[in-house]
Amino acid sequence: MAVSRRGSGRNAPKYPRAARVNQLLQEVIAEAVEEYSQDDARLELTTVTSVETASDFSSATVFVADLNSENAVALEEYRKKIQSAVASQVKMKRTPHLRFAQDEGIAHGGRIEEILRKLTQSESKDSGGD
Repeated sequence: MAVSRRGSGRNAPKYPRAARVNQLLQEVIAEAVEEYSQDDARLELTTVTSVETASDFSSATVFVADLNSENAVALEEYRKKIQSAVASQVKMKRTPHLRFAQDEGIAHGGRIEEILRKLTQSESKDSGGD
C-alpha cells in the first residue's frame, strides 16, 4: 500500500497547496515585519503566528500574538508595504489583501497556564501546612 508524502493523518491539511501558501506567506510577512520593526518601535515585539488565506487567495488573515492598539495601528500603516514585499517575493496570480487579527490561541494558552500555576501553588500550600 502506497503512503502519500503529503500526509493522510488526522492533522494533515485539507488542501496541501493552501497550507504551503499560508506557510510561505507567514515567513515573508514575518521577515517584512521584522525589517520594519528596526525603524518603528511599535512593531518590535510583534510575532506573526500564522496566516489563513481565502480559498481564492484574494485575501489573507495574518494572526499576530499579543496584538494591541499600538502595533495594530502600525501594522495597518505598513500593510501596503508588507503586501508589496509579498508581491515581490511570492509568485501568485494576485497578491492577497492582508488583514491583521489577534491570535486567540496564544491568549487562551496564557490563561490556562496561569490557572494551572495557581492550582499548583494552592496545592503546595495545602500539602505544606499538614
